[in-house]
Amino acid sequence: MSGRVHVLLFAGAREAVGAGRLDLAVPAEGTPLAELMSSLVQRFPRLGRVAPSSLVFLNGEVALGRRGRARAGDEVAIHPPYSGG
Repeated sequence: MSGRVHVLLFAGAREAVGAGRLDLAVPAEGTPLAELMSSLVQRFPRLGRVAPSSLVFLNGEVALGRRGRARAGDEVAIHPPYSGG
């Protein structure tokens, strides 16, 4: 059985993908965050410009080193660096 992960994209990540939210299918055992990010960059090459410097959150918690596994029903948020005042 599989499920879906909700990916929220902010600022430059949103611009690179052309959407603020994606729902992605994941296998029952989930997907490592690093693999999820890699597949997003392959699917949306412009995301490759902001992904390396972005913070990734899994269910509201920073996923340092992109460690962790996204499972069905989880929320992944991609926050590139912000600027402005």
